Amino acid sequence: MGVVTAADLFTEHRTHLVGVAYRLTGSVADAEDAVQEAWFRFTGAQGVKDARAWLTTVVSRICLDRLRSAAVRRETYVGSWLPEPLLTSDDDPLDAVVRDDGVRMAALVVLDRLTPEQRVAFVLHDAFSVPFDEIADVLNVSVAAARQHASRARKAVSDAEPPPRAALDEQREVLEKFLTAVSAGDLNAVLGLLHPDVVVIGDGGGKARTAVQFVVGADKVARFLFGLIRKYGGVPQGHPALVNGDLGLVYPEQGDVAARVTSFAVRDGKVVAIYDHSNPDKLGHVRF
Repeated sequence: MGVVTAADLFTEHRTHLVGVAYRLTGSVADAEDAVQEAWFRFTGAQGVKDARAWLTTVVSRICLDRLRSAAVRRETYVGSWLPEPLLTSDDDPLDAVVRDDGVRMAALVVLDRLTPEQRVAFVLHDAFSVPFDEIADVLNVSVAAARQHASRARKAVSDAEPPPRAALDEQREVLEKFLTAVSAGDLNAVLGLLHPDVVVIGDGGGKARTAVQFVVGADKVARFLFGLIRKYGGVPQGHPALVNGDLGLVYPEQGDVAARVTSFAVRDGKVVAIYDHSNPDKLGHVRF
């Protein structure tokens, strides 16, 4: 049996670490940077007995710093803030990450409402079963405080009730009908496929056009969509993609319409959320 190297150990846990970092930050770039920085620290570490636990702790500390910086940036951010979309294919190693229900866009949007400390405590404990003494070490607080952060986060997530992930076959059926109705200009059909509580959330960061405020309710959303079609002279052409494990659409730049990724949430056989990602700073990893 050959000697197991540091690179072997790191490679074994890399997908797990990216999953931790992405769920903590909601940023593909920050997740990749955190994992890379953890690798540099790992190469210089001595006496590490449990590589997975050690690396998870290091990545979590780095992500906590990123979350605190992001919270400051959001104070001056233009419009709504969405997590960066994570696009995968069936043969992508990260496909294992996005299969988890907690990485769907609807769930990440809820996590974005938590404080950095609450998010770290909740994700590490509830998603990855990290003991509270280790979480307390990451947060530099007492074990009791770490438990309290997780408890408050758990309540906030429960109160928000993000829709569970619908099966891909159901998503495909609903979205095909929805897109057909939108393309045909059939207002009644579109209204029939929108959940009464449907919301459109756009993230352009002031750099690309999208909804600046939430658009809520079936009637308002339908009229918002048809208003865009009239304004831009038709329905833009996109291609399907898996976005955070759910069906979505990728739109390259088309005339006055910026490149974007649109993802959806389906509940009770209807579209309950549309997430429009158009801030170019958050789409650098997307192949259009």
